[in-house]
Amino acid sequence: MLYRTAGQFKTSYTADQALFPVRQDAVLLGIILVLAWVVLPLTASEFAFQTLLIPILIYALAATGLNLLTGYAGQLSLGTAAFMGVGAYACYKLVTLMPWLNPVVAILLSGVFSAGIGVAFGIPSLRIKGFYLAIATLAAQFFLIWLFEKWAWLYNYNASGAIQVPNLDMFGLWVAGPQAASVTQYFVVLAVVTLMTVLCINLTRGTLGRTWKATRDMDIAAELIGINLMKSKLTAFAISSYVVGVAGALFVFMWRGAAEPNLFDIGLSFRILFIAIIGGLGSILGNYLGAILIVGLPVVLNVVPEALGLHISSATVEHLNTMIVGSLIIFFLVIEPHGLARLWALIREKLIVWPFPY
Repeated sequence: MLYRTAGQFKTSYTADQALFPVRQDAVLLGIILVLAWVVLPLTASEFAFQTLLIPILIYALAATGLNLLTGYAGQLSLGTAAFMGVGAYACYKLVTLMPWLNPVVAILLSGVFSAGIGVAFGIPSLRIKGFYLAIATLAAQFFLIWLFEKWAWLYNYNASGAIQVPNLDMFGLWVAGPQAASVTQYFVVLAVVTLMTVLCINLTRGTLGRTWKATRDMDIAAELIGINLMKSKLTAFAISSYVVGVAGALFVFMWRGAAEPNLFDIGLSFRILFIAIIGGLGSILGNYLGAILIVGLPVVLNVVPEALGLHISSATVEHLNTMIVGSLIIFFLVIEPHGLARLWALIREKLIVWPFPY
């Protein structure tokens, strides 16, 4: 009954192609935005901001960037963490070389450097694909981590080899660094993630998104109908790397506060890939659902047993988390390749026709 569509008629092609063809979808999104922008900042604790809200948004944005490349354009990548590192180090150099630069502008500009590196490592996609392309991006992962370690200029010749986020203010408020409040950082992350998500949704629904999908489904047929494969694949690498680079800057400046090269190792790349797989490849919503599951699962495994009076060691929680995530990946790859986003779509379709059989 809540999703009943009786009386919602489409009288034009524009209305039929609207972002929210069902009115209830727009209402649901409005409720989620009110919760994110008003309710949670007023009610969430410091623990919730640092453990759940901020990392969920950052991981969802990074998975969105990977999903543009893998889910929409069909180009495999195992170097997501390295491109996040490029964004983080680029942002660090921008704010240290130009201290007067607005922090949000620096974060958005850092993605440009990541996009350039992404295009450079995306060139092999013009000749190879599938497993071989994944190996090429894996090479980028190891090369960039080595570069972060050996090029001392990137971390301003710090003896520790790490980058430390300085105190950055915007409009009289500390937004990054030791003096920044978590709620302020949450608002900055939420604003950037909202902006990037809107841009990605419009890209995937437009001409470029349809070009990516055609390239993904059958690149030879796409080329035969006039699609420029080089442009399609390189723009996918560029835009994906830009989004991932912005996520990397947020990852360090709005959450971790400091970073060493090993922070952007292959484990982080696989975590972003798991979020995209569990959430659903080729879906923007799936990135958020996957991030909520991956980030929230360890917290649930810690909190729920304690609430029930059961004591579980941290090592056991980590093992349980690994086993559950691995089982979910196998389940979604075998049973439902389109992930949590597809499960939500099925529930939504059943709600639309309820109480009639589907």
